[in-house]
Amino acid sequence: MNAATSTAAVTTPEQLDEIAARAASATPVWAATLPTVRAAAMVAAADALMAARDELVAIAQVETGLTEARLTGEVGRTAVQLKLFAEVVVDGSYLDVRIDEADPAFVLGARPDLRRYRIPVGPVLNFAASNFPFAFSVAGGDTAAALAAGCPVIVKAHSGHPQLSSRTAQIVADALEGAGAPTGILQLISGQAEGVQMLKDERIAAGSFTGSIRAGRILADIAAGRPAPIPFYGELGSVNPVYVTQAALDENADVIAAGYLTSVSGSAGQLCTKPGFLFVPSGHTLAETLVSGASALGEHRLLNPGIAAGYVARRDAILATEGVEPVVAGSVRLDDDGNAWVTPTIVRVSTADLLAGRATLTDEAFGPLSVIVEYDDAAALAEISSELFDGNLTGTVHAGGGEDSAALRSIIDWIAQHAGRVLLGGWPTGVAVTPAQQHGGPWPATSNDSGTSVGSAAISRFLRPVAYQSVPQQLLPTPLRDDNPWNVPQQRNAAGSSQTWGSLNGGVR
Repeated sequence: MNAATSTAAVTTPEQLDEIAARAASATPVWAATLPTVRAAAMVAAADALMAARDELVAIAQVETGLTEARLTGEVGRTAVQLKLFAEVVVDGSYLDVRIDEADPAFVLGARPDLRRYRIPVGPVLNFAASNFPFAFSVAGGDTAAALAAGCPVIVKAHSGHPQLSSRTAQIVADALEGAGAPTGILQLISGQAEGVQMLKDERIAAGSFTGSIRAGRILADIAAGRPAPIPFYGELGSVNPVYVTQAALDENADVIAAGYLTSVSGSAGQLCTKPGFLFVPSGHTLAETLVSGASALGEHRLLNPGIAAGYVARRDAILATEGVEPVVAGSVRLDDDGNAWVTPTIVRVSTADLLAGRATLTDEAFGPLSVIVEYDDAAALAEISSELFDGNLTGTVHAGGGEDSAALRSIIDWIAQHAGRVLLGGWPTGVAVTPAQQHGGPWPATSNDSGTSVGSAAISRFLRPVAYQSVPQQLLPTPLRDDNPWNVPQQRNAAGSSQTWGSLNGGVR
């Protein structure tokens, strides 16, 4: 069976076994592949995606309803992710090589030669997302990070874009294998039950997922409940609160309103970083700008009928909650296929009514809907937020130029404790693919907040540490050898250094 099996029908049990076996066979080969070869294969995959961009975007437009401009940019982002991880592989820092030289004078008694680094965990099962059919799908960030770590990847295709998944997998797998990767390095499966069956397969060493809290929790529990539990990295739900101070409103009310509307409405609000709540001082004057800006926006199709039904139900529930008043009424038009064509809905509520209606209002609304929360006391924002929200991917503050206050510092500190990314100014939609990025956060933003799904640090999720003690040079893994043929960074702890521990040489006294 080819790497990119057609997703017109679900994958059979026999095919699932063959796919898992191929991935297991490819694991030691890919892990031992020279860094330059592994990196070149990832660059080849990126180039192949860009070469097929027009073809892939045309398929994606039909299956997802997303715009040509959005999808074209997303292909470019996906290629950049692959190339970023190619650089990570060649650099070698991700291996975290640590060498303790044998030390007969070690302060606690003779120390043997110890060498530690990180190795690939093995085959990774990646559940693709619906809302990013390129960047968080077949060849997206999870796949790129796992491949860079040295792990074969099996992708469970999303039912919302099956033809795109099949074609993307074929293009990327052919490019990888054509550049030296082993057969089975990237494979595709289809079917909800089949994805669960593969997650239970003992040959799968880790899982990744982007989707709903409900589905992510089910899969995380399956991974944890296996006879030998495996790590599972799910990106689940986030409402990404934004806080605006009075000083910011006085300086930039119209700019803030316009930026907020753009962030809420982009891609019909089907972004994990969409601002679900905007906290502004009571008496604000944002409504006129929001209504004017929204009137210029045309309707946009939601991704699929399932998301449409979920959005309509959340929107109806929010609008029916006591104390909620529409600012921008928005619209929903359902077609004969069950797809929803929507325009943004923005509502307002007081902090008191939000607290009273939290059971209905604080869940994520996946689509172009957001809640303006009108507050009277900036000093109470952190306390109120603690009552309302669990973990989030982001939290944003808009402050005045040079503003500094106890209330401002309090909400910034609160965000840092409850989200993975703190923004001062700007908007949370738009996640730069770059080494310092953090795209994760405490539950329910993710099922495991120890990592990120965007940026070079994402590779660490698919590695585990191993130490070698008193192993001769010729038997050591290549990155741990003294001659260091891969030229990776090696952190060395010389014999005798323990005698000076605690002296804080070069440190802060």
